Amino acid sequence: MSFLSPGWLWALVLIPLVVAAYALSRRRRAGRARALAAQGLVQTGRGGRVRRNVPFAFFALALALLVIAFARPTATIVTAKRQATVMLTFDVSNSMAATDVRPSRLAAAETVAKSFVREQPSSIKIGVVAFGQSSVVVQPPTSSHGEVLQAIDHLSSGGGTSIASGILTALDGIAGKSLTVNIASLKNDLAPVSVGYYGGSTIVLLSDGEDTSQVDPALLARVASVAGVHIETIGFGTTTGTTVKIDGFTVATALEPATLQAISKVTGGTYQQADGTTSLAGLSQHINLHLAAVHTHTEITGIFAAAAAILFLLGALLSLAWFGRVV
Repeated sequence: MSFLSPGWLWALVLIPLVVAAYALSRRRRAGRARALAAQGLVQTGRGGRVRRNVPFAFFALALALLVIAFARPTATIVTAKRQATVMLTFDVSNSMAATDVRPSRLAAAETVAKSFVREQPSSIKIGVVAFGQSSVVVQPPTSSHGEVLQAIDHLSSGGGTSIASGILTALDGIAGKSLTVNIASLKNDLAPVSVGYYGGSTIVLLSDGEDTSQVDPALLARVASVAGVHIETIGFGTTTGTTVKIDGFTVATALEPATLQAISKVTGGTYQQADGTTSLAGLSQHINLHLAAVHTHTEITGIFAAAAAILFLLGALLSLAWFGRVV
């Protein structure tokens, strides 16, 4: 327990002085009572010695609690909260500028993703990764979904495509550090995969499935699976395809669902193809929520103030019942 106004705690040294003053007062009162009793003016023995001091004990304890309340105590409350981390992983390669999905594949992906973000509670931390030939964490996982929406708005397309790089960077974002993966060992199954365990995390991969790198993205999907991370894949584009202009050349491009299906299958995720009415509302059912211990610093002044008031009241009632006066 800590205090927001600890200076008030010095007042606790007054409590022993109050007790001493009370004891001195009781001693003097007892002396006067004995003197009057000797003259036959009063009767002694009304109320037991212990009972006589009980109301004051309540008052003294209440005073101590009131001083603590003025010091504004705080406590760390540990509660169980259902949490999850979602990394929205955008393919921003040249092919995502294709317009076989209006207004473009990337713009459609952004629209679908922003709708998903707006529907999520604050217990869902969301991050953003953009990948082309290389990849970057645009927005680390955060509960501030407004920042996520701003990050999505700043995406732009260009370059080649490495889905494997996007998956690895999404795992980096989930882990909060740069993970080291030996691709050669993965290809040959020479070493076990060990990057840590991040249950309660999901990668949402938004892509057309075209890949121009030399690394099979299913290998990195296997790494995600071992780490307890599901990959949900969303395909943008059409299988009939279209063309895009790249550096003055006209290049054919089409949706490759098989790649995305293979990635999601490895991790136990799902695949869906985007169209004009695509929504990620159903994706919320696949987000792997888990219970986490959340430490919250809470001011508990009210508890001490209420306890002090109750003790003052009890002391007053007992004093009235036993002695016909409050003090």
